[in-house]
Amino acid sequence: MEAPRAPHIVLIMTDQHRADLSARSGFPVDTTPFLDELAARGTDFQRGYTSSPLCVPARVSLLTGRFPSAHGVTQNSTPGAARFDRDLLDVLGEAGYHRIFAGKPHMHRGPDDFDAYRGPYWHTGGPQHSPGHAAFDQWLDDLDHGVSPEPTPHPLEDSLPYRIVSDAVEAVTEAVSGAATEAVTEAAGEPTGADRPTFLWVSFPEPHNPYQVPEPYFSMFPADEIPERLHGPDVAAAKGGHWAWLRDLAEEKRPGYDDESSRYRANYCGQLRLLDDQVRRLMEHVWATLGDDVLVIMVSDHGDYVAEYGLQRKGAGMPEVLMRIPFFLSGGPVAARTRGELVSIVDILPTIAELVGSAIPDGVTGRSLAPLLLDAGRTSPEFDDLYAERGFGGLTYGADERPPLHFPYEGRTFDELNTVTQSGRSRMLRRGDLKLIVHSDGSGELYDLAADPTEVHDLFDDPGYAAARADLLWRLTQWMLRAQDELPTGAYTAKRAPHNWAFDATSDDGTAPTGTAPDDGTARTHQR
Repeated sequence: MEAPRAPHIVLIMTDQHRADLSARSGFPVDTTPFLDELAARGTDFQRGYTSSPLCVPARVSLLTGRFPSAHGVTQNSTPGAARFDRDLLDVLGEAGYHRIFAGKPHMHRGPDDFDAYRGPYWHTGGPQHSPGHAAFDQWLDDLDHGVSPEPTPHPLEDSLPYRIVSDAVEAVTEAVSGAATEAVTEAAGEPTGADRPTFLWVSFPEPHNPYQVPEPYFSMFPADEIPERLHGPDVAAAKGGHWAWLRDLAEEKRPGYDDESSRYRANYCGQLRLLDDQVRRLMEHVWATLGDDVLVIMVSDHGDYVAEYGLQRKGAGMPEVLMRIPFFLSGGPVAARTRGELVSIVDILPTIAELVGSAIPDGVTGRSLAPLLLDAGRTSPEFDDLYAERGFGGLTYGADERPPLHFPYEGRTFDELNTVTQSGRSRMLRRGDLKLIVHSDGSGELYDLAADPTEVHDLFDDPGYAAARADLLWRLTQWMLRAQDELPTGAYTAKRAPHNWAFDATSDDGTAPTGTAPDDGTARTHQR
């Protein structure tokens, strides 16, 4: 089945959004009714993953279809180091899209790379259009990424999600108005872009810390009615390494901070509902202006502990609560189905490329999901396992070390992503219910997620899992080879498989895949 060309596309991205805290995922509290409804209309990948459990590496992976070790951005402070051939904005620009961005960027692209840009918004502020916006942003900044014990003392209209949606609505309205003007110009015999498809990327800083929410959302989720976490701080201490170091740092800076865990979880749920209502407001405007046939993509960059292990935010390890993300596509030609394939944020670029009729760029590791979206009965061994990365390199710091950080050890302020927690390198493979993580310090972890969903019982050295560990290590090696950077291209012709599916031996018509030479035989790698 061939996908229609040039659909309008809305990419909705949240930040630090755990995948399992929704009714459609079995959570007993209904945090995202509208998003659940959207997911039910389309293809909901219940096992969607990030490429890396921190913002910038994951967002660059979304844009480039490459893992951090290939695109070169392995920490939040180096977005300008991104390496790629053509990224999502290039593909959409070549396909004639009007590209709009509103919200938090945290990526290698900036305002000049979009046709319309509203931002940047960050976690404690953004463009201010009223005294109320300025007052709210100052209050957020004073909260110092903490947990508010009371409702946010500012109206909903001053919140960042509301302001971002207002900016997005304005940009879409202007785009449609501009297209109407161009249609008049066309009638006079001049060229027009009236039929130009729209790409709208709305990127919310929430539910990322600081953990706050205004009424009515604060009271909507009472702290004593939120399901209890499964494990407290003792598990972080028992895991040791970066887990223990991060737990000790937070306790040192904010003594008794884990006492806030119930309030933090409730605020987080309230923020999810606030976001859900704002996405509804956004989509009602999009459908009214662009029409009903819009492809919606919903994803997050990574998850949040939400107090599991006695931790807030993120930073240590690669647990499911950080790695698994909400991930669905809805509208347009997408079949309605819940799917169990293991898919990644790196798969978004090749999927969009195939849906708009563009070639998948060189150097892309991600796999197009288009065949799964267009045919509910389509399956492939390509998605039987999944790979992810963590760490910026160097030797791994131990739990008792205190190297210089980009913030002082004194005072309350801290960043959970730092020299210690991101040191060394880790690589993850999930296959079925088994999950393997190997570290550059020579250690490893192995979990059976069916029996141990929160990964507290390490089976790496269990003789009963020796054969399974050997198989997973072999498959991890294959993924690490696959993730190697292929850029720059040169005189050699790479063999490409349909949809970038390495584990399907033949193309859709039953013939062997053939290679495609570069346009001019020269390297086209960009560094920005």
